[in-house]
Amino acid sequence: MDTDLLKTFLEVSKTRHFGKAAENLFLTRSAVSFRIKQLEMILGVELFERLRNNIQPTPAGERMIGHADAVLMAWERAKQDVSINDNHSSQLTIGAAHNIWDTYLQRFFQPLHLGLSGVALRTEIISPQLMIRQLLERSIDIAVTFDPPQLEEVAVTKLLDVSLCLVSHQADIDLSDINNVNYIKVDWGTAFNITHAQEFAMLPTPVLHTSSARIGLDFILNNGGCAFLPKPLIEHYIEAGQLFYVAGAKTIDRHVYAAFWSGNERMAKVEQAITLLQGESTMAASK
Repeated sequence: MDTDLLKTFLEVSKTRHFGKAAENLFLTRSAVSFRIKQLEMILGVELFERLRNNIQPTPAGERMIGHADAVLMAWERAKQDVSINDNHSSQLTIGAAHNIWDTYLQRFFQPLHLGLSGVALRTEIISPQLMIRQLLERSIDIAVTFDPPQLEEVAVTKLLDVSLCLVSHQADIDLSDINNVNYIKVDWGTAFNITHAQEFAMLPTPVLHTSSARIGLDFILNNGGCAFLPKPLIEHYIEAGQLFYVAGAKTIDRHVYAAFWSGNERMAKVEQAITLLQGESTMAASK
């Protein structure tokens, strides 16, 4: 059976709305409706009562919810089990946005590898929207993000405090002079964008939008400009005189969170990985 049919069925069961399910699954409404009809044809029963503005599972649909959950969980476990070798007892998948990997998680990967004995690691660089979807589908174990999902089944733990600093290739530049400098807008999540709009409206129209801090940094070093970048990434360039803090620009503080499904059968390993990330983050912040 196509597991996408089961995923679609569960999303419609949860939202009780074809349109909302389509939005959450990044599909068209017609595609969601077609998948449900396919599943109903395979099973030979109706799964939903389609009343106006009121979609409810039929008694058969209610019974199917538990079976669909079990099948999808078994399928994910099977995929992970067959992909590891004899030296590993389990696998953990960690997903994060591009700039989180580049700026923070990359240097924490070795402690994870050494600290999680017998665990094979898989990493994914994914968008925040897709990250939530994969977390709910159990295809990633830990999502590392600036904006954790507010979902009942998902637990959230803070890993790290982050300070984003406005830096420029020019020395002795003030916030009031920033209109004369190319601005690179690095995406640091929803809360950053709100603060950015409220307190930094004077910044010029960006010459570059990017979700990668590394791309933003490379652009400044090669072409000049300014951007909000995290302290761990810029300290070397500040000391070398290649980058300079923009006077009068306060830092924007953010937090990095780990989100994980609270019913994960590998919870002991998930918690061990989060403890390692928290320990390394604390050590990095104290340096």
